[in-house]
Amino acid sequence: MSSDRIIGIDLGTTHSCVAIMEGGTPMIIENAEGQRTTPSVIAFSKTGERLVGQVAKRQAVTNPSRTIQSIKREMGTNYRVTVDNIAHSPEQISAMILQKLKADAEAFLGEKITKAVITVPAYFNDAQRQSTRDAGQIAGLDVLRIINEPTASALAYGLDKCYEQSTILVFDLGGGTFDVSLLEITDGVFEVKATSGNNKLGGDDFDRCIMDWMIEEFTSQTGIDLSNDLMATQRIKEEAEKKKIELSTAMVSEIQLPFLTADETGPLHFETQLSRTKFNELTSHLVEACLGPLQQALEDAQLRSDQIEHIILVGGSTRIPAVQDMIRRYFQKEPSKSVNPDEAVALGAAIQASILAGDVQDVLLLDVIPLSLGIETAGGLFTRVIERNTTIPTSNTTIFTTTEDGQTSVEVHVLQGERDLAADNKSLAKFYLTGIPPAPRSVPKIEVTFDIDADGIVHCSAKDHGSGIRHSITIQRTTGLSPEEVEDLTREAEEFAEQDRAVKERISMRVKAEGLCADAERTIKKYGEQVDSTVVEKVQRAVENVREALAKNGSEELQSLVAGLDIAIMDLGRAIHTGSKRAAPTARRKRTLGDSGPIELGEGDKKDRDDEDFEEIDEDSVEEAEI
Repeated sequence: MSSDRIIGIDLGTTHSCVAIMEGGTPMIIENAEGQRTTPSVIAFSKTGERLVGQVAKRQAVTNPSRTIQSIKREMGTNYRVTVDNIAHSPEQISAMILQKLKADAEAFLGEKITKAVITVPAYFNDAQRQSTRDAGQIAGLDVLRIINEPTASALAYGLDKCYEQSTILVFDLGGGTFDVSLLEITDGVFEVKATSGNNKLGGDDFDRCIMDWMIEEFTSQTGIDLSNDLMATQRIKEEAEKKKIELSTAMVSEIQLPFLTADETGPLHFETQLSRTKFNELTSHLVEACLGPLQQALEDAQLRSDQIEHIILVGGSTRIPAVQDMIRRYFQKEPSKSVNPDEAVALGAAIQASILAGDVQDVLLLDVIPLSLGIETAGGLFTRVIERNTTIPTSNTTIFTTTEDGQTSVEVHVLQGERDLAADNKSLAKFYLTGIPPAPRSVPKIEVTFDIDADGIVHCSAKDHGSGIRHSITIQRTTGLSPEEVEDLTREAEEFAEQDRAVKERISMRVKAEGLCADAERTIKKYGEQVDSTVVEKVQRAVENVREALAKNGSEELQSLVAGLDIAIMDLGRAIHTGSKRAAPTARRKRTLGDSGPIELGEGDKKDRDDEDFEEIDEDSVEEAEI
């Protein structure tokens, strides 16, 4: 018989953990081996048996090619692990870990568990969150909520302090990912103000630095390169992790790996020393890499370092002395050590599970999205619909319009990122809104709506306001953003801000010029005979001048010519209104948006356009024009 109890799961890169609320207090559930955390390791024995956790990690040295570690770094991608000619996706491997955690929880509690809250790095994108939910479903769990790891840690830290007003920073450096989040706690409300991070920075990278150094040292001693020896490198990997942990408390650590390999003279052993000073030198670039997201989060939250009241360290890698020293120097204060770095995330997930179950009252969690969402618009621009660090769940609608006469279809290209040009951001999905009744450009109003649920998963829809035709999509799992891409998006947005702004302004001016020319020609065709010919000729000359400047592609005088055309069109409109009893349509100023441009059409196809541009429109100005 299944239980209504909800477990909280920290699905980690190197270790995972599960917790439950008991008597109003979160508690860690020990696994079948009596340990409070479970290695996130899967292995397949030569007989085909599946091994999970500690038993899988223990045999990794003798079975390296059939042992899978750090699969979390591949979530949301098309990566596959092939064993015995069977390809396993990251979701399948993660599901095996979740099944182990689920079974251990059921054995501990003595009841069947079907519901869970699972944590993810705050900087996980939509594809990675979808993958995590899929893994839970494969494992037989109804995933009630996906919660960000730093936010979960803040819950674990602040549950007994939730009625004290404070500003806290969660510095989460785990086995494979790094997140930093800023939160304000006020009267039981945990509000995330900003988040940043790097999905490929963690303890694995510190281990890798030691590994590379050990391999180089062994090569210099023996002349043998062990880089392609799977069994030897697995032994070196395990030794590197041990040395990293030892150097958190010791100044020097002895490395002894007997019988590491052999040559014609016999077995070869590896013995050397690694000091903390050398370790810090090898990993200084990784510690420095933590500063970028830290500064970005503070900037986004509009807070200074001296305004942070509490600093919470989460993740085993925050035990590294150099990391703690960097934090002390930056904030000029000691970080809090009141939570267990290995267990805080799972405890926070259990608290969130209890909130969803209604057992914990008067506590509200408000999280944010890590990257802006929007669509591609005319000239290849990226138009944001929802800005990064917006509180979720959230919804926002922006109105666009067409840029071609008779346009019956628009393409909605959904993007994620921080750059002004669409090509510099990450594509999430494309879909088409078809069947729009043919009409002059600028008449149709296309409503594009983004909905982001409490899990941070994106839903997008487009609707033609006039006909009611609608198309919606839940962004499906794709290859997603790589952690490097996510980190680069923000950094590049800063480095190329001025360049992007100049390109954006140039494109916007060209789009505006083309729109004004089309408006002018349409107005002259309809009302030109009702006004003095000199007024019409003035507009025609202005149109010719603008079109000549457009043909020069980047003419510096385009801006002034567009301003002159704008004035000429207004003069024409004034003449129409004073010289005729019929009200003419007001020439509207618009910012045209859409994809790359119209498709070449043959004769007779003008009424059946596809994949045309569309443009954002000021709805207030439209209403005035209609009145």
